[in-house]
Amino acid sequence: MSDVHVDSHVLATLREVMEDEFALLLDTFLTDSDERLRLLREAEAQDDASAMRMAAHSFKGSCSNMGAVLLASLCKQLEDLARREQLDGVAPLLGHIEREFAIVRILFKGERQRHR
Repeated sequence: MSDVHVDSHVLATLREVMEDEFALLLDTFLTDSDERLRLLREAEAQDDASAMRMAAHSFKGSCSNMGAVLLASLCKQLEDLARREQLDGVAPLLGHIEREFAIVRILFKGERQRHR
């Protein structure tokens, strides 16, 4: 697994702590992340900096907890922009977040397959 996208040490710790619930944790993260992305796009469409900041902050935290380091970093950038109410031009950053999440999704699904 690419440590650029996902910290393998964090995942190893989660696997050890969660044991039989590890696959459920991965599934929950993926489902929850889809919802967070939807909220980010909705906030963008409504030009709602507060909603964008809250959604980006929440997504950043869950990504960080799961070891999705690059995704967490991108969410922090988005959170910072929203905090400064600089929503003009967030579309490219949101696109980058979506592309990075697509990579993380593939990596986590592979991880799930290996640890049934």
